[in-house]
Amino acid sequence: MTKNGKRGYFVLAILFVVFSVISFVVPFSKKAPFWIAYVFGVIAIAYQIYVFSISFANGEDAKSKFYGFPIAKIGVTYLVLQLALSVAEMSLAFILPVWIPVVINIILLAFVLIGCIAADTMRDEIVRQDVQIKKDVSNMRALQSLSAALVGHCADETLKADLKKLAEDFRFSDPVSSDQTKDMERELDVMLKDLQKSLIDGDFSGVKAYCAKISNSLSERNRVCALSK
Repeated sequence: MTKNGKRGYFVLAILFVVFSVISFVVPFSKKAPFWIAYVFGVIAIAYQIYVFSISFANGEDAKSKFYGFPIAKIGVTYLVLQLALSVAEMSLAFILPVWIPVVINIILLAFVLIGCIAADTMRDEIVRQDVQIKKDVSNMRALQSLSAALVGHCADETLKADLKKLAEDFRFSDPVSSDQTKDMERELDVMLKDLQKSLIDGDFSGVKAYCAKISNSLSERNRVCALSK
């Protein structure tokens, strides 16, 4: 358990003690509405343990935990509302019909449960999309890096200009891959490696031919990217 987690549980323990002291020291009528209000107040305090766990314990990075704040906000709002409502119901326990606090408290709890489930689902989807985007740009980042590295291995100024242009084309290409572009990107990777081999072997005519071929394939790949959006 982290230090912040221990602090959170300590705060909840203090709230439980304070709420219990107020409930039993203040001379409220101890009719059924009192006990209903007290039980739902305790439920609201205990529910924060679950809220803490899904808000900040889940997720692998700081961003995932940041997305958990809306869930925590719902939980804290529920805690404040329920404790205030419980005290009000205790104050009126001597005249309240039993069904009124039962219905009100259950409806409030239901709204909170639905809100937390919706917020948690949204958080999971956002984190999933973040991971997917990171994964989808990895192919093009690798191709950009390889094309840029080739420039430094060329001593011929004319060919170096062609390689620089090719590297710029990769640099300004759409970095996000899709199902429609994956095969094209694999072909680009193969061609870049063949270009690298030609450069190492001193086959300058082959390098020039590969530059033109790769540039055309990259343009087609970018066209497919534009059409898929």
